[in-house]
Amino acid sequence: MTVVTAHGPDAEWIADLIGGAFQHLPVTEWLVPDPVERARIMPRNFQIIVEYALEHGEIHTTSDRSAAAVWLPRGATELPPPRDYERRVLDTCGEHAHRFFELDAIFDKHHPGALPHHHLGLLGVRGDRQGEGLGTALLRHHHARLDQAGIPAYLEASSTGSRDLYARLGYDLMGEAYGAPNGALFWPMWRDPA
Repeated sequence: MTVVTAHGPDAEWIADLIGGAFQHLPVTEWLVPDPVERARIMPRNFQIIVEYALEHGEIHTTSDRSAAAVWLPRGATELPPPRDYERRVLDTCGEHAHRFFELDAIFDKHHPGALPHHHLGLLGVRGDRQGEGLGTALLRHHHARLDQAGIPAYLEASSTGSRDLYARLGYDLMGEAYGAPNGALFWPMWRDPA
């Protein structure tokens, strides 16, 4: 497996991949309860984030397009907000937009302060390839660069399984889990550079 760096033209397929991988998470089921609408809305919502990361961060994928990791540098300098973010979320998510804004506020409230770090915003693996170590390989690829530069990493684990995987990769819990209004939990986790 080869890890490659994504570029602008990759935004749509990466958003589709992540949207598919996240379809059955408790938080996405809360964001868009109807599965048909969810399958349509989530990839286009993730495309907003993916396009932003392609401009201001980094996205690594497997060469066969079966996994992607979306990273944003945080804390060193303030990033501008995504262009037309509110309008795009309203256009994309329609009647569900208020839940997306509510989730944004929850994440912002729990994000660590100004200490420079890289934030793993999204990590998705195609459903038929999950459990093969592709996500781990993408993480190790970026961790090697962070370790060389002495930069820590932060993420929000969305399941006990992902929490335990991240712990094996050097992440420590940062306090208690917090939740979305439907009870879907997130575990804030921090990794110091090796």
